[in-house]
Amino acid sequence: MNTSVRAKYTTVIGLEVHAQLSLQRKMFAPEAAAYGALPNTQISTVSLAHPGTLPLINKQAVTYAIKMGLACHSEIARESIFVRKHYFYPDLPKGYQITQDKTPICRGGHLTIDTPEGYEKHIAIAHIHLEEDAGKSVHGLVQGQTLLDFNRAGVALIELVTKPVLNTSEEAYRLLSEIRKLVRYLNICDGNMEEGSLRCDANISVMRQGSSSFGQRVEVKNMNSIRNVQLAIEHEIGRQIMVLEDGGEVVAETRSYHAVTNTTQPMRKKEVLKDYRYFPEPDLPPLVVSEAWIEALQKTMPLLPRAYYRKFINDYRLPAYDASVLTEDKDIVLYFEELCQLIPYYKAASNWIMGPVKSHLNKFTISIKEFPLQPPILAELITLVERGQISFSMASQRLFSALLDQPDSTPLSLAQALNLLQESDTEKIQTLVNEVIAEYPDKVAAYRGGKKGILGMLMGEVMKRSQGKVPPQIANNFLLRCLEDN
Repeated sequence: MNTSVRAKYTTVIGLEVHAQLSLQRKMFAPEAAAYGALPNTQISTVSLAHPGTLPLINKQAVTYAIKMGLACHSEIARESIFVRKHYFYPDLPKGYQITQDKTPICRGGHLTIDTPEGYEKHIAIAHIHLEEDAGKSVHGLVQGQTLLDFNRAGVALIELVTKPVLNTSEEAYRLLSEIRKLVRYLNICDGNMEEGSLRCDANISVMRQGSSSFGQRVEVKNMNSIRNVQLAIEHEIGRQIMVLEDGGEVVAETRSYHAVTNTTQPMRKKEVLKDYRYFPEPDLPPLVVSEAWIEALQKTMPLLPRAYYRKFINDYRLPAYDASVLTEDKDIVLYFEELCQLIPYYKAASNWIMGPVKSHLNKFTISIKEFPLQPPILAELITLVERGQISFSMASQRLFSALLDQPDSTPLSLAQALNLLQESDTEKIQTLVNEVIAEYPDKVAAYRGGKKGILGMLMGEVMKRSQGKVPPQIANNFLLRCLEDN
């Protein structure tokens, strides 16, 4: 799209993020809620809405919702109620969903993102509420038929609804990334969008620059990755602008995103509140949250991503980039923290984790919890390098690999066995330098004549003859001393 056309419009975006809570049982029913079970094996008379059955609130789900609210600086409601939200889906056995409407458990609050321009932006949250999930319609397994799997029906969800304060697809991407980190740090959701345990619907509208009223809102669904959320929003912004530029009107509807074609397609006209026919759930009493409960949970709150980010910059003096990469994964944060309790080489530790360690994790598609080297072993390896006993190249290319194969060995003993420790005998180093100087008199003369770039070639020769076991800085000093000595 022409940038001048795009510049005529302001984009307004709000996100609705559903997080499937990591619980042993469902929100209002007694059966298990594990992902991946055989279809229709995790169901009960309650989730299937048999006559005479009654829902019962899962207390742990309430606990998780409160923790998310605390992390988002929200006000926790001391009393809230559940309601019935009516709409028909074939995979919703009761014909209604138990959710919260006017009295969500968490109100207000904000999350902070770093904008591409380099400043922090607070994203206002409207509310966070508890509800149950619907089942799943399965298409394509039997030609011409849709199959229903009710395992997911009744699974506990929290839905975080932002205010319409996002203005770009990049901001939406960063906010959703922040939410995924939060639920993982809190251990309330695994955050896997591919499995549907974290889902995002985007409400998007565009309006003319300077307008005081929002444009027509369109909801986009079916995005199974954070990147696809960004792509879908970007496409929808362009689609709406082109509709308006062609003199048309944007229709209030729900659209589905198709990743293969990077397009959105109409699903249905957008419902309005009266279509849902909300009314209080008669089978559930009001949910009462005591001050003592909130205070107890506040004491158990872990350090959250942005707090770790600040700690890594302020306490460990890491660059912002390092701090950002390390805090993406809570388990890596904890591994790094343990590492930093063992050694003072914080930047070196960061380099090792972002370099060789992450390369190994990615190669074998494993998490840091499955990494064979415990922090004390990696700490000793880093110490050998920082003290000049072994070069980084030798440590990362040979010793690291050997340790992965023999994780019960110590870095020092293995380095000795493999003859990888650097040469500390200055007489031997001087001898190597003298040999190189004697073998390349023309290069030495050229260096002394002003071609200083030749130093790198001569250094390479010294390192080759030492099989990489001479400390580069020491060898460089010896070589410079000889070259400058006319």
